[in-house]
Amino acid sequence: MSQGILEAFNQYFEMVPALSDDLKNEVYKLRFQVYCKETDFEDPLNHKDGFESDAFDNRSIHYLIRHRHTKSYAATTRLILPDQNNPKKPFPIELHSTIDNIEPLNGVPRNKLAEVSRFCVSKDFKRRKYDKVDSLTGIHEESIKLITEDEKRTFPHITIALIACQIIISEKQDIHYWYAVMEPALLRFLSALGIRFTSIGPITEYHGKRKPSIIKVSDLLDGVLQKNPPLWNMLTNNGQFGLSL
Repeated sequence: MSQGILEAFNQYFEMVPALSDDLKNEVYKLRFQVYCKETDFEDPLNHKDGFESDAFDNRSIHYLIRHRHTKSYAATTRLILPDQNNPKKPFPIELHSTIDNIEPLNGVPRNKLAEVSRFCVSKDFKRRKYDKVDSLTGIHEESIKLITEDEKRTFPHITIALIACQIIISEKQDIHYWYAVMEPALLRFLSALGIRFTSIGPITEYHGKRKPSIIKVSDLLDGVLQKNPPLWNMLTNNGQFGLSL
């Protein structure tokens, strides 16, 4: 495509802050689909209402990625914010993994630290072939006809868009550092883009094998700018977000 990454993505998708109760319910429904139905990471019997949610949602900002033509939700993520009344209150990473490399945490203020979490994409927007689309995302056979070949080529950018959502949240909430517990394969993928998380502990079993990590958001953006300026444009909306981090 002759379009840039951001322009190609925006043509077919939009980033939606889930600020209302209705949109938050869309987040929880999509997470139920991905975590309970598609991957079996969570037991659906523990979420009989069809929503996947937990206690950290109340201190999180959520985003959705919406497909413009079908109005279906392709992906979601949240940023778990520090507890302003109790900055020492733990993040999930501190409860579910071992942090034995504390040097990268030196000098990191707790009120500027958040955790990237519930980073998921519907399998319908991962697939290259669209011959077996079910109705869990609201995408039916008739609506799939609206998805063009150009759109399919933008689907890998959904992962990058979720990171862009986190950058928007971070700027608005004055967050400068991210915790993350990620699959090693995802960490390698991000490193190839110039996004280099620092390991702070051994691989742990948490929805599969995950590695606890940390990154300074400004370092993330600097690394991408050096490696791939068009990708930096997408992450910052052409420099609109992230420059103050």
